[in-house]
Amino acid sequence: MTTPDTHPVEGVDLSLVEFWGQPLEARHADFAKLRRLGKPPYFIEPETPFTVPGDGYYAFVSHADVTAASRQPELFSSARGATSIQDLPPEFNEYFGSMINMDDPRHARLRRIVSRAFTPRMIKKFEEDVQRTAEVIVDDLIATGPCDFVQHVSARLPLKIICEMMGIGDEHYEMVLRNTNIILSGSDPEFLSEDMDEAIGQLLTSGKDLADLVMAIAADRAEHPQDDVITALASANIDGEQLTPAELGSFFILLVVAGNETTRTAISHALNLLTQHSDQRELLLADIEGRLPGAVEEVVRYVSPVIFMRRSVTRDCTLNGHDYKEGDKAVLFYWAANRDESVFPDPGRFDITRSPNPHVGFGAAGPHFCLGAHLARREITVMLRELMTKVPTIRAAGEPDRLLSSFINGIKHLPCEWD
Repeated sequence: MTTPDTHPVEGVDLSLVEFWGQPLEARHADFAKLRRLGKPPYFIEPETPFTVPGDGYYAFVSHADVTAASRQPELFSSARGATSIQDLPPEFNEYFGSMINMDDPRHARLRRIVSRAFTPRMIKKFEEDVQRTAEVIVDDLIATGPCDFVQHVSARLPLKIICEMMGIGDEHYEMVLRNTNIILSGSDPEFLSEDMDEAIGQLLTSGKDLADLVMAIAADRAEHPQDDVITALASANIDGEQLTPAELGSFFILLVVAGNETTRTAISHALNLLTQHSDQRELLLADIEGRLPGAVEEVVRYVSPVIFMRRSVTRDCTLNGHDYKEGDKAVLFYWAANRDESVFPDPGRFDITRSPNPHVGFGAAGPHFCLGAHLARREITVMLRELMTKVPTIRAAGEPDRLLSSFINGIKHLPCEWD
């Protein structure tokens, strides 16, 4: 295979762990250089002992390329894997082969079954649960005093809601949180061993533990149905089709990992941003109800909790004037698209009044647009409202301890304080 120029910008290599250890502004500056190329740059894949060796990938760094590829899943497929630049070994698919790594018609079938569980009545119940849980968390925060905001606030809300949705008891909370952190650990040694054999074991064990938990609960619900999502998912039947136990397990892993980590990341960054940008905090406090929806959208744009998703080209094609061959890999960098100067004026400015704001923080339009976007928006909104109402002077008391990852723009720890 003849590869394009693999060094389009000197000193910029998205495949290096060191690139993702840079300060955020340095990364954004490098992505701006890549956007100025006017075409998707090409990089050699990073080599790891637990992935399948490949050639390289095109980095889609413009808003136009990310949105166009997302709308054409028949050309830019998810079936070879979406959450890793490299192909994963077959044994990973048992736990991580969720519908995020599928194309239609199988993707549509699973999404249709899953969507049936999220009835208007169930969604209303979730919204009430979010409000009640956020109130308890903020009251606990006030009682605790200055602390790690991630541990005491942003990590608690989404995980508690997902566990309640699925009928998972509080006794499993720490186990679910621990395994979620491992699965989305990236290259961070706080969560994942630097010994690759051990790391593979950690990832597979985490996937198995979560899948085993939900399948055991589903088996119990078959005998003793309850008013929760896992009962609805286990019993959902559309045109004679139901989720298999393996599909149910992998969907739960997707839900608990994606639904927990991305919302936690957005809430953590929100506090840091409102600390750094006191003018935006004052705007929000002056009209919380009026400006909160815009603030949530701007946090998601500015932060891009999920940095990328991968696609694979199904046949020779042309997209936005550039040619691609069957089998090429394209990595859709939402992180870069959300700072595209041609779409967002002054993209490095955090502006809660920004309008329009066509960010791709939940993915771009297409069949893989985030199924949980509504719930995520609700959780971020309710938590910020509770914080700004009850603890309006809350602020970050130090620099965030960032996750070393090219996939999740995570914050592991963030000290907080208030007057």
